[in-house]
Amino acid sequence: MSSRREFITLLGGAAAWPLAARAQQPAMPVVGFIDAASAPERTAFVTAFRRGLADAGYVEGQNVAIEYRWAEGRFDRLPELAADLVRRRVSVIATPGTTAAALAAKAATATIPIVFGVGNDPVKLGLVTNLNRPGGNATGVYFFTNELTAKRMQLLREIVPAAKRIALLLNPADPINEPLLREVEAAAVGQQILPFEAAIGREIDTAFESLAREKVDALFVSGGAFFAARRVQFAVLAARYAVPATYSQRIFVEAGGLISYGTPLADTCRQVGLYAARILKGAKPADLPIIQATKFELVINLNTARALRFDVPPSLLALADEVIE
Repeated sequence: MSSRREFITLLGGAAAWPLAARAQQPAMPVVGFIDAASAPERTAFVTAFRRGLADAGYVEGQNVAIEYRWAEGRFDRLPELAADLVRRRVSVIATPGTTAAALAAKAATATIPIVFGVGNDPVKLGLVTNLNRPGGNATGVYFFTNELTAKRMQLLREIVPAAKRIALLLNPADPINEPLLREVEAAAVGQQILPFEAAIGREIDTAFESLAREKVDALFVSGGAFFAARRVQFAVLAARYAVPATYSQRIFVEAGGLISYGTPLADTCRQVGLYAARILKGAKPADLPIIQATKFELVINLNTARALRFDVPPSLLALADEVIE
């Protein structure tokens, strides 16, 4: 009888082992992902971010979870989205492509690690104290948006050498644009810069109507998620008003814009994913140096140039990373 009781006790203990083992397994880490745009507009960026995580051994749904928060173009929502992830106590907050999202995350927490992708100097933004030794709880990728202003202006002059009146379109809600007017004016060579603003879709229409009345010769479009999400609208309006325009991302040119020069942002998102994975493995943001973009691409839409009746110099076509025909 004693042996039978011992066997039953042993059997009961064995049945409990899987439950005990499951209880001792660590919870799946959660990465919070914030972006100023919407999910459909950022499919390529999300894919690249997941690829970065996967390259370091983290696969969504298997050993890491991702909580997505989308501002849908409303920058005023970003602080609450960041605060929500802080309440959720995520392991890392990732803001791969929106400076305003990075600033909102930084304001929301001084302890949860943040991995950002920003187009402005992160030291000047107050996100880190030093590019090599960031300090604090944030690190990430610096992909140079405003710093490429002079190069974009030079390329625009090569396509439209007679342009004297250049319109500059800014989104006043995006902090990335604060110093841009000064930089564009500094890069102008005997050209007059006329600033216009748009923070919602219909204001883009209004801006194009205004710059047409002002008879501008060309348009410089600032970077940022809001304008990128409306790239088809830009292509349609630029064609309607016959305005040659320069952009910061290739997706504008793929949608029908004339020319772009900037960092491939999908690669930035992949690098943010890699850094997020390193932090999940125990690295501290303070010790991870800021990754500075080294690749910049020039994309030209030759069909758009022809429609606008501009001849793209052969020397410029030779420099292009891609020519769309």
